[in-house]
Amino acid sequence: MSGTNDTHGLWEATATNTPATSRLRGELTADVAVIGGGITGLSTALHLAEQGAKVVVAESSYIGFGGSGRNVGLVNPGMWVKPDDICAELGDNAGERLISTLGAAPSLVFDIISRHQIDCEAVQNGTLHCAVGKAGLREIEEREAQWRRRGAPVRLLDATETARRTGSTMFAGSLLDERAGTIQPLSYVRGLARASVTAGAQVFTNTEVDTVERADNRWKLRTQGGSVTADWIVTATNAYSGSLWPALQQEVIPLFYFQCATAPLPETLRRAILADHEGLICTRTVITSLRTDAAGRLIFGSLGALRNIGSTVHSAYAKRSLERMYPALRDVKFEHEWFGQIAMTSSHLPRYHELDRQVIGFHGYNGRGIGTGTVFGKIMAGRILNPNQQLPLEATDPEHASMRGLRAGYYEAGSVLAHLL
Repeated sequence: MSGTNDTHGLWEATATNTPATSRLRGELTADVAVIGGGITGLSTALHLAEQGAKVVVAESSYIGFGGSGRNVGLVNPGMWVKPDDICAELGDNAGERLISTLGAAPSLVFDIISRHQIDCEAVQNGTLHCAVGKAGLREIEEREAQWRRRGAPVRLLDATETARRTGSTMFAGSLLDERAGTIQPLSYVRGLARASVTAGAQVFTNTEVDTVERADNRWKLRTQGGSVTADWIVTATNAYSGSLWPALQQEVIPLFYFQCATAPLPETLRRAILADHEGLICTRTVITSLRTDAAGRLIFGSLGALRNIGSTVHSAYAKRSLERMYPALRDVKFEHEWFGQIAMTSSHLPRYHELDRQVIGFHGYNGRGIGTGTVFGKIMAGRILNPNQQLPLEATDPEHASMRGLRAGYYEAGSVLAHLL
């Protein structure tokens, strides 16, 4: 159906089957209780269970309900923030530690996919960061220099090579990052759930944690159907945090990102447009992404929520953009349209919190959730099993994002205005 707007769009239509789960009932005990059944929570559960820990995952809705099942599916290293700017924000030692950790995140993702045979259309052919105009070219040249100083496998491509790879002549050049790739994100998170259960974790859905209290030096998490008593709690809710720890919600500014997917393209266009299946992002102020899936669909994404006036404006903008990039796509129609929520912090960097005794969590992925969530899940498992291990971020208290509601409204309205004009 053309123009359908559903919560997970194409990903729900093409995802592998979700593993059988149920609502938590009765009184359970565990070493670790994980709140959130997305990439971070399930990566934590998987790495803990593989080491013999007893883990219970409580997901308030269903596996991959939040950003884990709605995102673009680009597995990128690092953050959007340039490496030198990360060091300026965190200091050289801490900055380089985070850069190194997140730079290796795609390798972990694709290793997990391989080891656990997760069927999620995984392709590790890199991401093209495409330059729009001279200013965009200067930006990717700066990024290339900063990553190359750190030994990353990145290289600049000229306009001709960029046109050959993308199928479009509108870019002045591009930066190819060969660490990156693409996946079907909902299939990936469902695969993580399946692997976690196989390793021994208990995963429950439609299980919202209502209260958390300290009892006999352990934590007791109560739900409508029962409870979990555990030594540790991992909060893995990111942009979809509830009311248990309101400070987590107040720390991030909600930012929305929409996607529109075409029908499978004819074979002639598949051979011309992103034929090697790289992901594509560009240097526009209002970021744009483009990728293909295994069936040859084009998936266009940009900032904005497909609701109210945005439902019409953003879809029309996606159509115009594709037609400008690829004139052969004149009168293109979309089979699926959907959007999700990004947790943006004031610094555009993630944060690590120890909310109470043995209550930990990473939050604020700023649109880089697949690799970041996967590697942070593994790190939290290591933190629990070895409390003395060094982390890529220092523990901080949640900060209240100034003018949070006003800024969220500004970004949503601004994306509508930018796409309208």
